[in-house]
Amino acid sequence: MPATDTAARIDTGARIDTAARPDTGARTDDAADLITSARERIDALDDRIIGLIQERTAVSAVIQEARITSGGRRVNLSREMEVLGHYRDALGKPGTALAMTLLELCRGRV
Repeated sequence: MPATDTAARIDTGARIDTAARPDTGARTDDAADLITSARERIDALDDRIIGLIQERTAVSAVIQEARITSGGRRVNLSREMEVLGHYRDALGKPGTALAMTLLELCRGRV
């Protein structure tokens, strides 16, 4: 028997199923339980993030209305550049894309 076959048969103590669980892709019950639990946490975080985005959109609408009624423009590009920089500094290049999406959601396409 080749050495690689022997190494592959080392018992790690975990029960390994021959097929991945379709709901998680895990091959052990422990891993499936961990994934399920982590996904529940992600779902809760996503709900909070969506709520915060909705709140941000409402606050942005107040700012836009005040700016427009005072004779200003709907969008303040220098402020948007600050927001883009803040997200980029915190999250790297993907942060810029995220900030662009948030800005679009909050003020619409320019």
